[in-house]
Amino acid sequence: MPDWRSVYEQKKTTAEAALGVLQSGQRVFIHMAAGAPQALIEALCGRVMALSGVEILHCINLGPAPYCAPEYAPHCRHNALFIAANTRNAVQAGRADFIPVFLHEVESLFSNGVLPLDVALIQVSPPDRSGHMSLGAAVDISLSAARAARHLIVQVNPRVPRTLGDSFLTAHDIAAIVEQERPLPEFSQGEITATHVEIARHVAALIPDEATLQIGVGGIPDAVLAQLKDRRDLGVHTEMFSDGLIPLIECGAVTNAKKTLHPHKAVAAFAMGSRALYDYIHDNPVFEFLPNQYVNSPAVIAANRRMVAVNSALEIDLGGQVCADSIGSVPFSGIGGQVDFVRGAAHAPQGVAVIALPSTAKDGTMSRIVPRLKPGAGVVTSRGDVRWVATEFGAVNLFGRSVRQRAELLISIAHPAFRSELERTASKLWIRS
Repeated sequence: MPDWRSVYEQKKTTAEAALGVLQSGQRVFIHMAAGAPQALIEALCGRVMALSGVEILHCINLGPAPYCAPEYAPHCRHNALFIAANTRNAVQAGRADFIPVFLHEVESLFSNGVLPLDVALIQVSPPDRSGHMSLGAAVDISLSAARAARHLIVQVNPRVPRTLGDSFLTAHDIAAIVEQERPLPEFSQGEITATHVEIARHVAALIPDEATLQIGVGGIPDAVLAQLKDRRDLGVHTEMFSDGLIPLIECGAVTNAKKTLHPHKAVAAFAMGSRALYDYIHDNPVFEFLPNQYVNSPAVIAANRRMVAVNSALEIDLGGQVCADSIGSVPFSGIGGQVDFVRGAAHAPQGVAVIALPSTAKDGTMSRIVPRLKPGAGVVTSRGDVRWVATEFGAVNLFGRSVRQRAELLISIAHPAFRSELERTASKLWIRS
């Protein structure tokens, strides 16, 4: 086999030349989260203007998504595995599509022929001394996509952190290499409100010492993490790692020492956050980045003792059905890994699965706990899967409860301004004697 250095040099080219391989009617995958390769995306946008029927497939990614603008509609169409802020308008306007799918099953779509990939655009770190290039902050579904695509194009960017785990490609795997340095897109954590803190207080009470955590990004997750500094020997097994977990590692609350699966390692599929986060995970042996088909497998998750999964919702009905991906029939986000972790945590020894949400929306004018979901709403977590539900007014466990009991429990943690109305409606729908 030729030395990797000579192979690498032979495959170096410009972004525009590399994208010349893309043809009308083909499907192109774009690296997820902070891995979105901006130079290749710009070249893609230039190339598709001469083509038609190109499908652009990806999960949540950060940074611009110019191919979703109206002027690209005659030439390409985005197909979202998860709807992010940069693609939401296009999906809601009908210029883009959405695939509801459990995150741990996405990679099988590439390998089993449901969504064969013609081209994959991936961003990697520079090669190390053995020629291995890391996918950095985003292994997720992207490593599998890179391996499944007929034509793999990579952007080599020195700002990509070298992360450890199953996260590497070599020049022998790649069709074209484009060297270009770009800042990695960052993700703002958002404000932690007083409501978030109250919710977090109820959620944190469910998290014991030696728990293994899956927790997302945003005000509620960050507020929960801030209340765990007095815990001992916490572990991490999560699809996404964010800035909020770093203080828990630094203060010694997270050690990963008592995990039953991958002890001494914080397992994640991708990281989204600040530049400081990307620097923190660089060459850090604490972290093991692995594909979502493994990290999000409910069976793998369930192998973690005291697995605690904390996820969010847009609304929940009085029977326990959780809507997390749409506002009525209007697509908003995606299924992602919520069900993977709810099911995995529920079946883990001493596991806890929590849906955490503010009790109201729209500045307190609308209850998120509702008699029935809005027409067309997507049920992400079914009422058979739901366990704990937490708002700023408390946490209740719906598992093993009748429909009548569920309604009573959920009303007890609804905002007081809406409880009477919910009780009146519930008496007609759920609590008939």
